[in-house]
Amino acid sequence: MTEAAEHRKGVAYGVAAYVMWGAFPLYWPLLEPAGAFEILAHRLVWSSIVMAALVVGFRRTTQLRRLVTTPRTFGLLAAAGVVVSINWSGYIWGVNNGYVVETSLGYFINPLVTVLMGVLVLGERMRPVQWAAVGVGFVAVLVLAVDYGRPPWIALLLAFSFGTYGLLKKKANAGAIESLALETAVVAPIALAYVVVLGATGAGHFTSEGIGHTALFVSAGLVTAVPLICFGAATVRVPLVVLGLLQYLAPILQFALGVLHFHEDMPLGRWIGFGLVWVALAVFTYEAIRYRRSQLRTVARTSV
Repeated sequence: MTEAAEHRKGVAYGVAAYVMWGAFPLYWPLLEPAGAFEILAHRLVWSSIVMAALVVGFRRTTQLRRLVTTPRTFGLLAAAGVVVSINWSGYIWGVNNGYVVETSLGYFINPLVTVLMGVLVLGERMRPVQWAAVGVGFVAVLVLAVDYGRPPWIALLLAFSFGTYGLLKKKANAGAIESLALETAVVAPIALAYVVVLGATGAGHFTSEGIGHTALFVSAGLVTAVPLICFGAATVRVPLVVLGLLQYLAPILQFALGVLHFHEDMPLGRWIGFGLVWVALAVFTYEAIRYRRSQLRTVARTSV
């Protein structure tokens, strides 16, 4: 297959991953009347089972064993499992309680938060235009806090938890399948215990709402794994700059669903706040692309 064909295939995989993630607000309400934490527990349990099967199917058992027997990597991925559980629970709770638009905000501002965390945690340096983009994003959060009458806690939780998750994954430097398998395996026993307690006390909804509802619970593992596999296939075929642009598909779809499908309120102040976020992202993305091209030109000149 030619390089151009591989690139097109990679873009298709990336679009598929982010479209599926963007459609999540349509999926989680299907699991009601279960609460966010029960849904999270099932997602962790079934994701762990699916990821274990993928580890075996893709013959990644040796890599997984290496992660488990390396204390530093195991610790990082165990922490990542806890952090992504917090992220998932916040997202599910937000979607199922009428805050789809605010959850989309979390993933809109995530790139800005990730860069800022790189500065604060890893000691990386930001370029002036990046600082300007982060500054506009900060103003946007203030505007939205005034509009909501409170800080946008759900969005901030999602942005900072996912940013922390990304930092932990970066430090661990492990493959997507085996790392997620380890992350879910670490927290799955707690999730399973919670599910068992709910079932024993009659407070669970795994079998109380019919076989179709039970099947939806079980499908949570595939819903988690399939976008991840598509994303992994995209990362090896397209440049990170392309993935950086594609990542906005998910929050755009989430925002559209919140406004057009769930009919959430969008007063003027909220539009202004989101508009500022989009301006910040446009500046941030343009600068990243420009800087990347500048680097490539420099490499081309020095290699001549």
